[in-house]
Amino acid sequence: MSLRRRVLGWSAARPTRSGYALLAPGMIWLLLFFLAPIGLMLVYSVMKRGLYGGVEPGITLEHYRRFFDPLYLDILLRTILWSFVCTVLCLVIGYPVAYVVARAGRWRQWLLFLVVLPFWTSFLVRMFAMIFLLRDSGFINSVLLRAGLVHEPVALLYTPFAVMLGLVYGFLPLMILPIYASLEKLDVALLEAAEVLGATPRARFTRVIFPLSLPGVVAGSLLTFIPALGSFVTADLLGGAKQVMIGNLIQNQFTVARNWPFGSAAAFVLMGVVLVAVVGYLRRRDARELVG
Repeated sequence: MSLRRRVLGWSAARPTRSGYALLAPGMIWLLLFFLAPIGLMLVYSVMKRGLYGGVEPGITLEHYRRFFDPLYLDILLRTILWSFVCTVLCLVIGYPVAYVVARAGRWRQWLLFLVVLPFWTSFLVRMFAMIFLLRDSGFINSVLLRAGLVHEPVALLYTPFAVMLGLVYGFLPLMILPIYASLEKLDVALLEAAEVLGATPRARFTRVIFPLSLPGVVAGSLLTFIPALGSFVTADLLGGAKQVMIGNLIQNQFTVARNWPFGSAAAFVLMGVVLVAVVGYLRRRDARELVG
């Protein structure tokens, strides 16, 4: 009897040990390349800046206090606003695209291929391609001049419009794919039942399609909003020196200014904003689901 218990106990415990063994590589990777750097940045954020860069011994909160200067707060608020607008535009543009792809029948795979095609090219290369489109002698201005719509090149590059266009272009597939995944699983019988019960196309969308696709909308919004907050390549290449986002500020502090403590403090403030926004959004969504 004891032998049987031992065998059963060993058999029950074995999957647990195997599970931990399978988790070990991922946990070690996260520990070395995520938690350790984050912890190091947290320590740097409360240390004094070295005379020639780096850090010096000592604890101070001056870098966090400095970040709340109106100059840096304006950059943070601009980044949040642009990221929010980018997310809304991606949702407005991406939802119809995802719906068409999910209902495209035999053309679905080809349309889905076109959605993911930009991922085959480096994000940096795509931003440089946008420069050739938006510059004064670029494709857009050439078309406008030849069509007689304008008499001189329109200033498109190094403007907020260029930055927003680059953000939407870069992150639009991240909005389309999760929504497509939700709509692709939608049971057509539900729409047929709603139609039989007399629901108008608008009612079918607002009462059936959109609520069932809400998980994809939430996932796509998070996948768009969070990377847009930390983006710096788009603002750097398409916005110039005047259109600075928080990512540009952090990158500048670590490279050009060599002020690692202030760059770390700015990064943790941005991380706090992301956590508050995500947790608040998810709690509000859960509260709405409970009320509904």
